[in-house]
Amino acid sequence: MDAKQMLLLLLTVSLAGLVVTVGMNSTRQDVLYVLTRPKLLLKAILAVDIIPPAAAMLLMWFLPIEPVVKAGIVLMAIAPVPPLVPGQELGLGARKEYAYGVYCALAVLTIVVVPIIFNIAAHLWGRDDHVGFATIARTIATGVILPLLIGMTIRRLFPAFAAKAAIWVYRLSMLLIVLAFLPIIAAIWKPLVGLIGDGTLLAMILVVLVTLAGGHLLGGPERVDRATLAIAASVRHPGIALMLANANFVDHRVTAAVLLFMLVGLTVGTIYKQVFKHRGATVAAAS
Repeated sequence: MDAKQMLLLLLTVSLAGLVVTVGMNSTRQDVLYVLTRPKLLLKAILAVDIIPPAAAMLLMWFLPIEPVVKAGIVLMAIAPVPPLVPGQELGLGARKEYAYGVYCALAVLTIVVVPIIFNIAAHLWGRDDHVGFATIARTIATGVILPLLIGMTIRRLFPAFAAKAAIWVYRLSMLLIVLAFLPIIAAIWKPLVGLIGDGTLLAMILVVLVTLAGGHLLGGPERVDRATLAIAASVRHPGIALMLANANFVDHRVTAAVLLFMLVGLTVGTIYKQVFKHRGATVAAAS
């Protein structure tokens, strides 16, 4: 096993660890909350699965940026719901059942949604690339469904242990993610920096802003639900995007574009969360 495979394995394990913490913190009712409410499910699908890739593909038609950047942006727009999303949402005061419900529902639907949207995007750009349902199903089953079931089983059998251990599993997983990403970013730092310019950052910021706006408008009626769906829509899954990039592109600058988009998304999302918290504090003080 070479260094690249080791890093990918470390990244896979760490992301799965975050999903385990979701399972350790959630009940069966949390997992089914959105799946059993068609209106909430439809809004979540529109905000997370439809608006981001549609906005990305539309903007890529008009913006004069490098094709590799366009590919990286579209791949990230196609890849939904990374496992760090529920933690970010709960930090804003999200309702637990809604945060976990959106994540679990859309994670399951990823098996169908990602291949369809990827193949549509490839057709629109005149490429022969495709991704099969079996490939995505294996990735989601091993990276999301199985860890989620493991976490829920631990909670069911050992509730006291799960309540105490979840935070440590989360922290360890986040540490492993950092350890996995730092060498990857260091290895592609030059091409990553080389992508900055001629509208690249502007394009990425625009896509993130559109996804935030879509989630915010479709969330609700509670204010915190708007923020919950906005975060779920704007934070994309680098693991799925990198899998698609490695399977269909030989240019390592596509990987660099994916990681640059991730950094831009996290930065813009952090600003959104700070504004949300500030406005909430202002409203609370006024009342």
